[in-house]
Amino acid sequence: MPDAQPRFGAKSTAMEVIAGHDLSGKNTIVTGGASGIGVETVRALASAGARVVLAARSQAQADEVAADVRSTTGSGKVEVGMLDLASLASVRGFVADYLAKSRPLHILINNAGVMATPFGHTADGFETQFGTNHVGHFTLTTGLLPALKAAGNARVVALSSIGHRRSDIVWDDINFERRNYDPWASYGQSKTANALFAVGFTQKHAADGITANAVMPGGIMTGLQKHMKDEEKRALGWIDENGVPNPRFKTPEQGAATSIYAAVSPDLDGVGGKYLEDCGIAKPWSQDAPMSGVVPYALDAGSAERLWSVSEEMVAR
Repeated sequence: MPDAQPRFGAKSTAMEVIAGHDLSGKNTIVTGGASGIGVETVRALASAGARVVLAARSQAQADEVAADVRSTTGSGKVEVGMLDLASLASVRGFVADYLAKSRPLHILINNAGVMATPFGHTADGFETQFGTNHVGHFTLTTGLLPALKAAGNARVVALSSIGHRRSDIVWDDINFERRNYDPWASYGQSKTANALFAVGFTQKHAADGITANAVMPGGIMTGLQKHMKDEEKRALGWIDENGVPNPRFKTPEQGAATSIYAAVSPDLDGVGGKYLEDCGIAKPWSQDAPMSGVVPYALDAGSAERLWSVSEEMVAR
């Protein structure tokens, strides 16, 4: 493995971060691998020789991306698996298919997600964003534990967001059954859950040789914004009057870099429960720099333990 140098940052790309790493013989899964930064995450892993399962909802889109990645990397080890995180039946089917192959799992990147969706519910009755972004990935990861344990020194990467600052977990009304629905509060709650999951998972499974870290990929214009109108993007300063993205936004190649850093960097050997951004461990959030950093409640060990228990109850229904 290469040493920790050179240092990477906000403008680094996934291919720069993975350069020099040999993942031959390693098995990896990327959820949401057929769109946005997931595509570049898959491409980087494949370029380093890993077997990659590209998990996605659309067979046609996934097949197209897999073919493109095979072509650009020369890898013959890119596979497609159907996964709908808004359906626990789909998640459990994906897990069963993977475990049936008796393959260890060295890297799991929980990349898929939805953002600012209209109010709705998953197939199992959870509020859409919390159910998809957190509950689906919780079920996936815990289901794949046998394969992660078999790998030894496996890593789980949970994609969070600076959007976590918009809401802690509202324990007495996670599914917006009594409060008015706010798509951004919902998104924030789900992204806080993703960060807390990394803390809780590491607390429970570091002794098994598995660690998890949360990742803030940065602002990237992808299909994640499909539920937003242009006027909302302009109001937030994401695009100008001509629809041109704010210069602080990253490209998909740059957006995938911190996920790859979390997956392969020797800086993180045996390190878990952290919130990463710009290919490093994030500093505490402050009002002086509101678009970076991590709010303390997203790393709270007690909240992580509580979320784990609540999540287990949810999926046991």
